[in-house]
Amino acid sequence: MNNIEIEDRTFEILLENHTISKRTRLIGIQINVDYEKRCPVFIGVLNGSFLFMADLLKEVEIPCEIGFIRVSSYEGAESSGSIKEAFGLPDNLHNRDIIIVEDIVDSGLTLNYVINEIQKQVPASVKVCSLLFKPAALKVPIKELEYVGFEIANEFVVGYGLDYVGLGRNLKDIYREKTVLSPLP
Repeated sequence: MNNIEIEDRTFEILLENHTISKRTRLIGIQINVDYEKRCPVFIGVLNGSFLFMADLLKEVEIPCEIGFIRVSSYEGAESSGSIKEAFGLPDNLHNRDIIIVEDIVDSGLTLNYVINEIQKQVPASVKVCSLLFKPAALKVPIKELEYVGFEIANEFVVGYGLDYVGLGRNLKDIYREKTVLSPLP
């Protein structure tokens, strides 16, 4: 297995690109079925969702609109729990079908904030499509979480849009932080 180093941390492969691509294709097919004869608005949450959203939309064959917003709750490798303002949220979402595209749902705090901001515009529906989901890290329930690529353990991951201190987003695979086992006394 190939390990990679980013700053002061070592990561090992978790999901290879071909596996991500297959799952993304299946999610796209399901969205095509679920939104047939509708025109959803895909809203990507930057920066992490950009690679997943680009690949997902290549599989979406129905008419759709695309937008991006930017919110953040991360500081280093930990969710800070405090949400910064959402920038770029479209203001024409009334009576529209919204699909929020996330790279990862862990605590759910950021996503809950985004959903609440979107709900203020009274859309027809709101669903979430996330490449990764960490059920063990969830702090608030996300009933809108409809499409999940992979459920993963509560580990820190990088690659395919996910970063550590701004680095690693460009990696085509997803890596998890490698734990170093302490020798027994």
